[in-house]
Amino acid sequence: MQDSTPSNAKELVTCFNLCRGVFGINAQLVQEVIKVGELTQVYGAPDEVVGIRNLRGRIVTVIDLAAHLGIGRVEMGADTRLMIFEHQQEHYGFLVDRVIEAIPLEQDQIEPVPSSLDPALRARLLGVWRQQDELTALLDPNLLFTWRDAE
Repeated sequence: MQDSTPSNAKELVTCFNLCRGVFGINAQLVQEVIKVGELTQVYGAPDEVVGIRNLRGRIVTVIDLAAHLGIGRVEMGADTRLMIFEHQQEHYGFLVDRVIEAIPLEQDQIEPVPSSLDPALRARLLGVWRQQDELTALLDPNLLFTWRDAE
């Protein structure tokens, strides 16, 4: 007896605040969460690229995740953090307002993305789930590294 798609499969999700919303992403993809630190501006970079940062000898491209998703800008504050990811052997730090927690999420808790959301944002989400009174949007990690074409 073998069930290839258990309905109660759990995934650990890192939850964070972004422009008054709550988002989540597969926690296994997040290498670490750090304070922003000192950034160096990159001239001629896309608007969502805030700068670069040296992290223990690695150059990390810092991206404002709110600007990348087209929902606003991250305002720097005491709780602002970088979530560090590696993609195609490059390191990226996605700027978020605040990292909340990592929670186990069962696949059957994920609901379809509401059609009322902006189509550009909706295309980058896997689904949503309710956590107490809050709606949390689950980011599609495959589309996190999709950049808008410069026109």
